[in-house]
Amino acid sequence: MRNVEPLGLKAPKREKFVKRDNKSQPPVEAPYVPPRLQKSTKSLLDKTIDIFEGMTILELAKRSGQSVSTLQGILVNVGEKVDSEFDPLSIDLAELVAMEVGINVRRLHSNEGAEILPRPPVVTVMGHVDHGKTSLLDSLRQTSVAAKEAGGITQHLGAFVVAMQSGASITFLDTPGHAAFSAMRARGAAVTDIVVLVVAADDGVMPQTLEALSHAKAANVPIVVAINKCDKPAADPERVKRQLASEGLLIEDMGGDVQVVEVSAVKKTGLDDLEECLLLQAEMMDLKAPVDGPAQAYVVEARLDRGRGPLATAIVKAGTLVCGRHVVVGSEWGRIRAIRDMTGKLTEKAKPAMPVEIEGLKGLPMAGDDIVVVESEERARMLSAGRKRKFEKDRLTKISEGRAEIPEPSEEVPKWVEMPVIVKADVQGTVQAVTDALRSLNSPQVFVNAVHVGVGPISQSDLDLAQACGACIVGFNVKSPPSSMSLAATQAGIKIFLHRVIYHLLEDIGNLIVEKAPGTSETQVAGEAEVLNIFELKGRSKAKGADVKIAGCRVLDGHVTRSSTIRLLRSGEVLFEGSCASLKREKQDVDTVKKGNECGLVIRDWHDFKVGDIVQCLEQVVRKPKFISSESGAVRIEC
Repeated sequence: MRNVEPLGLKAPKREKFVKRDNKSQPPVEAPYVPPRLQKSTKSLLDKTIDIFEGMTILELAKRSGQSVSTLQGILVNVGEKVDSEFDPLSIDLAELVAMEVGINVRRLHSNEGAEILPRPPVVTVMGHVDHGKTSLLDSLRQTSVAAKEAGGITQHLGAFVVAMQSGASITFLDTPGHAAFSAMRARGAAVTDIVVLVVAADDGVMPQTLEALSHAKAANVPIVVAINKCDKPAADPERVKRQLASEGLLIEDMGGDVQVVEVSAVKKTGLDDLEECLLLQAEMMDLKAPVDGPAQAYVVEARLDRGRGPLATAIVKAGTLVCGRHVVVGSEWGRIRAIRDMTGKLTEKAKPAMPVEIEGLKGLPMAGDDIVVVESEERARMLSAGRKRKFEKDRLTKISEGRAEIPEPSEEVPKWVEMPVIVKADVQGTVQAVTDALRSLNSPQVFVNAVHVGVGPISQSDLDLAQACGACIVGFNVKSPPSSMSLAATQAGIKIFLHRVIYHLLEDIGNLIVEKAPGTSETQVAGEAEVLNIFELKGRSKAKGADVKIAGCRVLDGHVTRSSTIRLLRSGEVLFEGSCASLKREKQDVDTVKKGNECGLVIRDWHDFKVGDIVQCLEQVVRKPKFISSESGAVRIEC
């Protein structure tokens, strides 16, 4: 055995200092490289930088947090010549580089040298469903749009110009009031200058009124309140004013700056006052926009036309939109083939605050996308491809993050089923609204999964996809499929829901979800009996078993079943829970004894009965969720 010296007792041996040769190799084969800090994808997804025309590579590097050499490498890869880090970049190139490093951008446009002229105001009409928004606009422009809408409910976002009696023109946006179309109202508030909040005098402030109010406040735009239906006998405008004031809206009558106008769309009263208020508000805001230069526009709605292809309804924010120019809209691109105003007439140019419909895009853009004019087809293709890549990358990142947050399944988690759905609608905004409304019906038991959404009629490929993944098809405001397709769907067991009113659609899907839900298993008391007497069978043979105690009971409520679990209570305290060994009525074996009858009961493995004990009969029931629809139009599944 070696002699182990105690630690700390022996002085360390002093050795001679030897100078090392600097030329010698380090003792390790590879030099130490400090670990790079991993940037979380979430922070990159949330990061947004401002870009502008003529910004240098160095400025972009500072804003994006990337090195100059990385950005120069990206520019070389896209075929751009790079001489210095102080070279100015076009706004399109700056966006392309930022997208390659995974950062969101916001374009800042310069108005230097542009002719800035007054423009008409863009006014969005908001409010609760059935408070008379579209009827009010119909009175202003002498039309009847409300009559054409299914069920008399606006389900699209419409834009049009109204020439007022004073000679001024105002661009109006009509938003749907139903709870499902929240995203449409948010888009309306984002592009607008003034919000007209329509409140019915006989109904007062309702949920979507408050939601429209919050959208307007979030967009930081002035509000004009129009109290409609003042001709009705039950109208009480003063009550509406008090309700609005209690919600924090400072109206003029109470010392605030929000104008309130009492109108009637049916009797056409108060319309002049409303026009005067809107023009006064617009004059105070001094609305101006550069007229020359490339246009900046905003997609309000998009749809697919059978003959003309993808069409986008847009409002020009600044500049002039000219026919024949190349544009990038969201992740789609194209060359503007035709520009039509909202009456359907062809026009060569679109000035600021003018709503137009453009055709010539290669694909259908999303409602809410910005329209960017670019100098060439090559640049348009490049930007479109870059945006598609980034959109897909962000989508996959969000999916992977969502999966990471799902907890490990345990026995306590209730069973749930997936309900795949294919959504088809007439316009892009409605597709989005219907999909969001269906997703709001998600519950712990049923997960609504929109496997495919699209614009246009139901096609054979939709049927094939539905058959492959067991989905049902929801068609909103689309024409019925041909009889051959309907027959094929019936034979394949595919359910097709065709609706034109959002209420009915949500009700049908809600009932289907309730039907599909596995439900939760619950134990409930099926009946109660009181012990009146105790009987004892003694001296039984070995073949028949040991002594038995029988409880003579009267059923007080419900019924007692032999196959059910039995619980014994004494003074409100549970003493035992077990199965029923025997149930007799008048010496006959029975399966069930109902309320008011007497019976003899034997509980397996329990003999300690006392007069006055309560016997409960327990049953397992499956409780299905409920579909609940409120008066405001909001729906939910309650488990």
